[in-house]
Amino acid sequence: MSLFNWVSLVLFLYLLSPILSLNGSSDIPSRFLNYAKKRELFDWMVGVRRKIHENPELGYEEFETSKLIRAELDKMGVKYKHPLSVTGVVGFIGSGKPPFVALRADMDALAMQEMVEWEYKSKVSGKMHACGHDSHVAMLLGAAKILQDHREELKGTVVLIFQPAEEGGGGAKKMIDEGALENVNAIFGLHVANKLPLGEVASRAGPLLAGSGFFEAVISGKGGHAAIPQHSIDPILAASNVIVSLQHLVSREADPLDSQVVTVAKFQGGGAFNVIPDSVTIGGTFRAFLKESFMQLRQRIEEVVTGQAAVQRCKAVISFLENEKPFFPPTINDKYLHDYFRIVAGDVLGIDKVKDMQPLMGSEDFAFYQEMIPGYFFFLGMQNATHKQLQSPHSPYFEINEDVLPYGAALHASLATRVPRWCKSW
Repeated sequence: MSLFNWVSLVLFLYLLSPILSLNGSSDIPSRFLNYAKKRELFDWMVGVRRKIHENPELGYEEFETSKLIRAELDKMGVKYKHPLSVTGVVGFIGSGKPPFVALRADMDALAMQEMVEWEYKSKVSGKMHACGHDSHVAMLLGAAKILQDHREELKGTVVLIFQPAEEGGGGAKKMIDEGALENVNAIFGLHVANKLPLGEVASRAGPLLAGSGFFEAVISGKGGHAAIPQHSIDPILAASNVIVSLQHLVSREADPLDSQVVTVAKFQGGGAFNVIPDSVTIGGTFRAFLKESFMQLRQRIEEVVTGQAAVQRCKAVISFLENEKPFFPPTINDKYLHDYFRIVAGDVLGIDKVKDMQPLMGSEDFAFYQEMIPGYFFFLGMQNATHKQLQSPHSPYFEINEDVLPYGAALHASLATRVPRWCKSW
């Protein structure tokens, strides 16, 4: 072999070797997955998940969830910081020295009534873990157990981020503002997927999820009797024209190859069949993968709402709710971490279980972390072919196949302990 080829081979092996690793790192995937599947650890993760599921808490209200997390970290002997962003918790496992690799789980529930009848149904009326965040917490705690039990072998530090308010509250941004990413070199996050088979994962390099924003508009007219509409200024008619015109922003103004969405999902006005109300409130969301497209949509939504209301002799006041529901940037996976993810996930699950996917118009505030450091987000399948089809997230009939928990815990732990030297920023 020529000297050049020898040098190239040595350099390649050096770059591929982990810098945050366990002794005998080549067998990490099988060790961790088998460890996570042990009956004691599996049952513990199931128990944690069910406790959280029974007691759902909305964004920035996850006080009992945070208390449970801290209690379990205390039992493990894992050090942590609290509070960050009201209820957030950041734990640390390893040497306390670089490199620092973060794993993230979101904690908040949704304002929905659970319709699934089972032993551990939500005990809180109007609140439900309908997006799987209870399972995300359980899996990250499971990974913490695995890593803590191997802490003497760790060469670097794993940072455990338990984050509030992913569901529109921008909890990730506040966690960053309060120092959650201090010293962190890379971050990983996951989300359970109801249609993907159990034991499979899916993701992609580059744009994965869209940037998103919300809007709410109050359209005011003049109320009156429905039998004499000429004496009124009808805000319902104006709002209807606004909604139809908003749909044209994507179909007539956007490049067909530039994916965008505008959806009006809120329409409130009137309470009687024969009374024209004084005002109507509408609201919705807009999404795009490109920042320029996103800002163009924002501008045009404002112009259409105010302009179409004026055509119908109404006035409109629009808010983009930046304080309550900050704009989410697109979720964009680091291309180097994508290559790394395929290697690790392939070792854990088998490379045939690692799938590429098309981008989705959903959004994730994990994107805020990716704006700061290299990050990678993926979907973890939980559909068992021998069971009924699981419902989509944000459905009142959403359920978790708890057999997914060991896979998430093992993937988290494996990704954190085998991060390679060739990550972009190192």
